[in-house]
Amino acid sequence: MLPRLRRRAAVGTTALGVALGLTVSVAAVALLTGPLPTPFPLFPRDNWWNLDISAAPVDPASAGYIAFIGATRRLHPDFGGDESPGSDNIYGLPYVVVDSAVARQAVQFQYASESDGVNHATGQSIPFYPIPVEARTQAHWIEGGPPGSVDLRSTSDRHMLIVDRDARALYELYNVYFDGTRWHAGSGAFFDLSRSDRRPDGWTSADAAGLAILPGLVRYEEANGTGEIEHAFRVTVRATNGYVYPASHRAGSTAGALPMGARLRLKAGTNISGFSADVQRIFRAMKRYGLIVADNGSDMYISGTYDPRWNNDVLNPAFRTLTAADFEVIALGHNPPVSPPGAVQNLRFVRD
Repeated sequence: MLPRLRRRAAVGTTALGVALGLTVSVAAVALLTGPLPTPFPLFPRDNWWNLDISAAPVDPASAGYIAFIGATRRLHPDFGGDESPGSDNIYGLPYVVVDSAVARQAVQFQYASESDGVNHATGQSIPFYPIPVEARTQAHWIEGGPPGSVDLRSTSDRHMLIVDRDARALYELYNVYFDGTRWHAGSGAFFDLSRSDRRPDGWTSADAAGLAILPGLVRYEEANGTGEIEHAFRVTVRATNGYVYPASHRAGSTAGALPMGARLRLKAGTNISGFSADVQRIFRAMKRYGLIVADNGSDMYISGTYDPRWNNDVLNPAFRTLTAADFEVIALGHNPPVSPPGAVQNLRFVRD
């Protein structure tokens, strides 16, 4: 699938236009599943999403956590293409790449105190999120598929992921809806792709764990490229208990469950030689970078992008060959020192 280009007029001026007293229209660009700004992987090399955990120690309680999930629980690729030809409904998470000319929108939040784009002294939302106008009425720009003008907040997570390619900035929204006048969302977060800033302790993001979503998605270009995938993947489990680094937010206190931010690693001895090249590449990343628990949902559902090029007739049976028993939980809060040496690391582990 080639990225679909959408353009709209934005009012701007050039030096010549100012001199002549003219108003000049500048095209604002929004690309559905457009090319992401380099370098890859997203975020710095020492960011938690890009951390090589192949030699990290196993947590002493690993076996108990796997038993809680269910040792025979099979993996599932929570991504794909259109539900059916021409359908608004989609599998996976779409993302949008915009340029700096796309106008910023104010969003009214349910959890304003933990969201970006809000004056926290007054509680008022400010123009902050570069949401393309197409997302209001066109399908496939928001998780689930239907446009923003369709209110599905009670039945779907409705994430919207937006990358400003010029600023190398990521904007993520949870549970979005456009009421005809303004945008609404449960929560929203901003991430500078050149930095590894963690959310304030106790804050959510557009994800329950307080993490960014986009860097943890399985992307078609990576799986079918020539190099290796160099980041961890986002995974959901049915229940969680507190949170550990790198997460910043809890969404449950179920005894025996994994905390948000926990990392699972595909065991090194797992034989993946019989799978297609793209699946092997995905599974190798699970051995080297693992899975990060980021939300409550179905057990062992691996998040990926919406892309009609995915072949679920290959992905689904391949993922089903792996079970939770093929994974181990690495030491909770694993956070090896990075430069500068001796920096204090946040290993906080919070449970209700």
